[in-house]
Order: sequence, then structure tokens, then C-alpha cells
Amino acid sequence: MNKIRIAVVDDHNLFRKGLVAIMNQIEDFEVIFEATNGREFLEHPLIGQVDVVLLDIQMPEMDGIATTKHLRDVESDIKVLILSMHDEDQFIMHLMEIGANGYLLKDTDTDEVALAIRKVLDSGIYFSDFVSRVMLRKMSKAYQKETKVFNYKTDLSTRELEVLKYICEGLTTTEIGEKIFLSPRTVEGHRLRIMEKLGLKNTAVLVAYAIKNDLV
Repeated sequence: MNKIRIAVVDDHNLFRKGLVAIMNQIEDFEVIFEATNGREFLEHPLIGQVDVVLLDIQMPEMDGIATTKHLRDVESDIKVLILSMHDEDQFIMHLMEIGANGYLLKDTDTDEVALAIRKVLDSGIYFSDFVSRVMLRKMSKAYQKETKVFNYKTDLSTRELEVLKYICEGLTTTEIGEKIFLSPRTVEGHRLRIMEKLGLKNTAVLVAYAIKNDLV
């Protein structure tokens, strides 16, 4: 069995050690290293082996926001799953817009953390029910207040908009294909063309952009 390789980055020793112990008890998970801040994580010799990083926001030296930005700037394939005690809208929306693949509160139960890890690997995004409500509320307020200068709807085909809608619902490539009777390869081709047209580099940013700009 190929295990999902995880890094845990949090400056609170008790929480970090507890999370590492829990993750290592799950059969298909393996925590390959832990770190106390973003800089330590980015400089770790095993970073190239990481599939998913569980990342805190507030840490000394280099916080979760700066770490996420760095990973996206260097176009890393590492999936970023934020685990934070902060439930403020600004944290959640900002992390999503800069490329975090998911956002969970630290009181989330173990089953949901495990689900989120698998989901970000399968579909590129995971947002809990709480975070989804925050997103919709925030996007709705932004839509009411802002006049959008650009709307790319006319640049996307009907099929591309359909695929985009299902991407925003968190469906995997295979699940989308089953819904609209296309092969996973064809669906992936649509996803790549959508991101190319919009000038975006990953699925999480695509979802934030699509909702904010009323594309779905």
C-alpha cells in the first residue's frame, strides 16, 4: 500500500505531537516529519516527499500564510491543509485565495481531518460545512459591493462552465466524468484549459476565483 506522506507544522508541541500520533495510527497515512514553523518545514530535507502538509497559521519566524504563498510561488505540488483555531472570515478567505487546498478548525474530529487529507489529494480542495458557509457569505457580500470589471464567462464554453461548477462542488475528475459522461482524461483536459484561460495555477485558487467572479 502506498501511504499518504504527511508533514505536520505547528509551534504548539502538545498539539503537534498529538496530531502526529493520531495520523500515524491511520493505516494509509505516514507522518514523515514535523516542524515548528514554516521555515523549518521548507528547509527540511524530506520536503520533496510530502504529499500533504497540515499547517498552522500563526507561528514564529515564518507563518502559515507566508509558507502557503511560498509553496504556490515555486509551483509546489504539496497540498496545503490549514488547521487553525481562527474562524474569522479574513483568515479563511485569504488562505483560499492564495492557494490553500483546505481549511479546518483545530477542534475538528479525527475522521474529518482524515477525510480532508484524502479529498485534497483526490480533487484538490476540501472545505468543511462551516468553511463553506463562510465562503458563501463572504462571496455574497463582495458580489453586492463590487462592480466586476472582468467576467470570463464568455471565454469559457458551456462544457467548461459545467466542469467548473462540479470542480467548485469538490467532485473528483472521475466523479465529474461520471456525471457528464466524459472520460477522466477529457475532464482533466477541460480543467487545464479553464485554468489556462483564467491565468490560474491550481484548483484551490480556481475555486476561489470562480465564486468571487460569479462564474458558477
